[in-house]
Amino acid sequence: MNKIIFFLIATCFAVLSCTKEKTDYEAEIEVVVPEYDEFKEAVTIHSEGYDIKIEALNGTFYKGYNEIRLKVLDSQTRKETNATDVTLLPIITKANGNKNSCPHRYNLVYRTDGNYFSGYSVFTSESLANEAWELHIRFAINNKTYTTNQRITVQEQTNKNLNTTMFIGKDDEQYVIALVSPQRPKVGENELIAGIYKYTKPTTSPGDYPDPSQFSYTEVNNYILQLDPRMPEPSMGNHSSPNNEDLVQRNDGLYRGVVNYTMTGNWTLNFIMLNQNGKILKGTNVPTDFTPGIEGVKSELYLDILF
Repeated sequence: MNKIIFFLIATCFAVLSCTKEKTDYEAEIEVVVPEYDEFKEAVTIHSEGYDIKIEALNGTFYKGYNEIRLKVLDSQTRKETNATDVTLLPIITKANGNKNSCPHRYNLVYRTDGNYFSGYSVFTSESLANEAWELHIRFAINNKTYTTNQRITVQEQTNKNLNTTMFIGKDDEQYVIALVSPQRPKVGENELIAGIYKYTKPTTSPGDYPDPSQFSYTEVNNYILQLDPRMPEPSMGNHSSPNNEDLVQRNDGLYRGVVNYTMTGNWTLNFIMLNQNGKILKGTNVPTDFTPGIEGVKSELYLDILF
């Protein structure tokens, strides 16, 4: 009888602890999980009689995935030009003087529905006092090519639902995974969107700076990102959820799947990344045991989120 009573008391304590943790997380959500849906001007570059206006969500560049909208206007008339061949190249100068880039769309695509050039940049770090990001822009008007560049500020990403990770796969290639959506998940099934990118190692000697061939990333094609979401907090017992779907590539180049969050709080998205031939490039299976009181084991490839 004493053993039964002790077990019931312990069970009640575990349930109350779980409820308390959940309540704390819900209170924290209102503070730490921003959501932006409006594009605003992030920077304007004045160059040779033209204004290059670049917009991003909330008018801010953040570490991680950033959708970018660019317009080239005549500085005097303020009207849109007939610019073509617009390219974007983000470059960071490190403290030691080395220059690197990040996943990005180099050749921007013109969107007739919004009259802007569309692209993205996955900034892999925020700006620091001794490390600076620059955007290098090139475009053509009436068969004349223009080039310009502008230093920008990349802010820390405070929304963990938009986290990124950079790693070396078993093929010795450098990869970046960036969460794109949802910015603010809901309890239940959510479409999970991510970009997967690979650094393209240069095969030629550098040309005139900035030579895009030295800073190239590609969207990987036909990979699979296997998903196992868990709540790793000791009070949550590393439990998972049903009805999750692995991420596969869609026509826009991004990877989409389904993640089912059964409650608010800390979640870990455990991944196993397979290439187009089904070979595991990164990631490990995590134990399926329910382990209340013990922090959950994570895959070697994971992203933490909080909502």
